[in-house]
Amino acid sequence: MGIGATAGVAAVGGIALSANASSSKSSSPSSSSSSDTLVFDPDAYTKLTKTVTDTAGTKHTVVYHFWKAITYVANPVDPTYQSLIVSSPVEIDGKAVDASNAPILLANSVGGYLPSSVSTATEVGGGGSAMGGGAAPSGAPSSSASASASASAAAPGANGNTNATGGATSSNQLLALAAGYVVIEPGARGRTLKNSGGEYYGTAPAAIVDLKAAVRYVKSNKGRIPGNVERIVSAGTSAGGALSSLLGASGDSPIYDKYLKELGAADASDAIFATGAWCPITDLEHADGAYEWNWGGNDLSTGKTVDQTVSKALQAQFAEYQAGLKLRGLGGFGPLNARNLDEYMVEQYLEPSATTYLAALSDSARATYLKANTFITWSGGKATFTWADFLTHVGARKKDTPAFDAFDLSAGENNEFGTGTTLARHFTAYGAKNDSTGLSSKRVASDIPAKLDLMNPMYHLVEKVNPNRSKHWWIRLGTKDSDTALTVAANLAARLDNLGDDVNHIYYWDEGHGANTDPGDFITWIAQVTGHKAKRGK
Repeated sequence: MGIGATAGVAAVGGIALSANASSSKSSSPSSSSSSDTLVFDPDAYTKLTKTVTDTAGTKHTVVYHFWKAITYVANPVDPTYQSLIVSSPVEIDGKAVDASNAPILLANSVGGYLPSSVSTATEVGGGGSAMGGGAAPSGAPSSSASASASASAAAPGANGNTNATGGATSSNQLLALAAGYVVIEPGARGRTLKNSGGEYYGTAPAAIVDLKAAVRYVKSNKGRIPGNVERIVSAGTSAGGALSSLLGASGDSPIYDKYLKELGAADASDAIFATGAWCPITDLEHADGAYEWNWGGNDLSTGKTVDQTVSKALQAQFAEYQAGLKLRGLGGFGPLNARNLDEYMVEQYLEPSATTYLAALSDSARATYLKANTFITWSGGKATFTWADFLTHVGARKKDTPAFDAFDLSAGENNEFGTGTTLARHFTAYGAKNDSTGLSSKRVASDIPAKLDLMNPMYHLVEKVNPNRSKHWWIRLGTKDSDTALTVAANLAARLDNLGDDVNHIYYWDEGHGANTDPGDFITWIAQVTGHKAKRGK
């Protein structure tokens, strides 16, 4: 997710991107596995030039310093993935830029909890998810502990349950650079990585531990690395959006300390200032129930109706969970429960989303859309409709049931909770009880509950409210995104709002998984919440 554009010309998120390299000043970047790796070398950059076309269609020429892959932990399991790249603008449209106190956009490219590497990146936006299963890039360094970055050809997720499509944040890196911000892109281990002994070394909680270690590296290099290390803004999409949310919610939580210590992470804070999350696939232990509450009545694209006995059982589980959260809806809605969530989703998110979309159309285009979508009533510049009609409008659901903890262990999330040489495991009691593989003991393994806490931002917002969480949140989701339940992001936003945090959460009308239709607004939001005022020279 959020894979950066490569050199040449691309169209990402409606933004034209082009780039060319200029003469460079460089020295070998530090990438050893010694403690020296944790000291950032300010002079080890290459000078590059990139042309970025903003959302208004204006082209900007950005000269920036680029640091190739730097290993961010002293004891890496695999530096191919445990490294980051840094891009810092020095000149925009011919005017000098001082980015020493600029916000830092920490953009991860994780999709489907797969491995993400910047080891061969040569420019900003160079991070990428190993969508095919985690094979190391050609010529990539071998990891310590003789761990080869090979992936299992049989890794779960091939059935479409990978949550790894889209590219919401790929335009953010370039717009941020053109706005004068520093862009840091960390790689991270992912679920398909295996060492020479056949052991999986990128399953939970590897990815979030790696991202935390990257933040610690950045903060430990205050004064050496460009940008304001106290104004780090995370961004990610899908599983990367979940990890971005988790990074924001779990800042400095002690439950990660032993993992960070094992890696030789820097002795610094891993709390971040603000969080951007697009279509976050999170709250996995309750995701199956939420999915059935939302999409249970929708057929699959094949026309098949999912097992309604399973769907209704999961919906009942979700109702109990939702009541236990004791959330209050935004806008003074009141207590949220499974009986009124549909009303809340329509009033708080869906009707405003449709209204914004329709209001932006020309009169003729709006009339055409409304004629084709008669379930919408358009009156007084406002769209109204029912939840049932909305579900019919969305149509086919993406996933069978259960959507995340599949009975046959085929979901990517089952692989995410694999361990040792075990490819995939159940992570819910319901999934384990109904296992269809014969490989499960019908019980969740004893280490799973702790790993779920390590991977769920709601744990840090509900069960153990974290005072060091981000206080500013940008959350986005498409209304036609059935990769997860629409309620997952809504519950996250409601809890954050209930805690008093600043939450900017909207849904994109008629958009699917991985949409990012307002990237310019995100860049402006960063300036607003961080209080940044760009310094331009002559």
